[in-house]
Amino acid sequence: MITRAESYHKPALLQESIDGLDIQPDGVYIDLTYGGGGHSREILRRLGPKGRLYGFDQDEDAEKNIVDDDRFTFVRSNFRYVKQWMRYFREERIRGILADLGVSSHHLDDETRGFSFRFEEAPLDMRMNKRAARTAADVVNGYSEEQLASLFYLYGELKSGRKIAAAIVKARSQKPLATTRDLLEVAEPLMGRDREKKDLARLFQALRIEVNHEMDALRDMLVGATQILDEGGRLSIITYHSLEDRLVKNVMRAGNVEGRVEQDFYGRVKSPFHLINNKVITPTDEEIENNPRSRSAKLRIAEKV
Repeated sequence: MITRAESYHKPALLQESIDGLDIQPDGVYIDLTYGGGGHSREILRRLGPKGRLYGFDQDEDAEKNIVDDDRFTFVRSNFRYVKQWMRYFREERIRGILADLGVSSHHLDDETRGFSFRFEEAPLDMRMNKRAARTAADVVNGYSEEQLASLFYLYGELKSGRKIAAAIVKARSQKPLATTRDLLEVAEPLMGRDREKKDLARLFQALRIEVNHEMDALRDMLVGATQILDEGGRLSIITYHSLEDRLVKNVMRAGNVEGRVEQDFYGRVKSPFHLINNKVITPTDEEIENNPRSRSAKLRIAEKV
């Protein structure tokens, strides 16, 4: 029988990402993207009685999956505040931090949330945190044509982004765009049939990133994680698109989100991290077959020095 947590989200690269943490039984660990708790349960399985795990998630739905374990603390918060929360809990020696940056199966399969273009009657919402004020409808109906074109290009890498932005502005002058269908009727005619699904996914990705301030949150999280990890602690992060992967790679290689390389007197790169895997870890064919949403997953692991 499949449990609610298992149906909520099937974690990608589960063993590889947890192996990468090199878990010490008495260590303190953080799962920054709790979701269905798949990664957290595997971490707890490897922890001893004195170990500690904190799970972060800003979505109230994730709270229904909280594991009953005295070693676990759930934090309902955006992971960008991880440094502040660890200060609150007086945790000073973090041995490992994990983040799976993908959208959960739960979000994509919940037609009331508006994350997927599969549900045409879904509201244009896309909020990870239901308490947040701004929705995707607010973006498409309130942003200027130039603002829309910019976010479609930056966050969706859409070549037709400017045309889509112009079409949205024209359509909303007749009536507000409120549902997935409203947006599809505007955008689909501007996409080639051979790339339609891929471009629609990029369009929805761009709106989701904007609604949830995902890139800003990721930058803050990476800076905070770098500062709170103990020497020898591990950072294990799974990414799914080039924008977030670039930030993660920059931090692990250069120690900053800009990728600005600093060298010492001998020309050696100064970075707070040592790369555990120089080449990204990707899912096996078997995993992709069992979990198609893991197809674009990339795992990077680094150790604090």
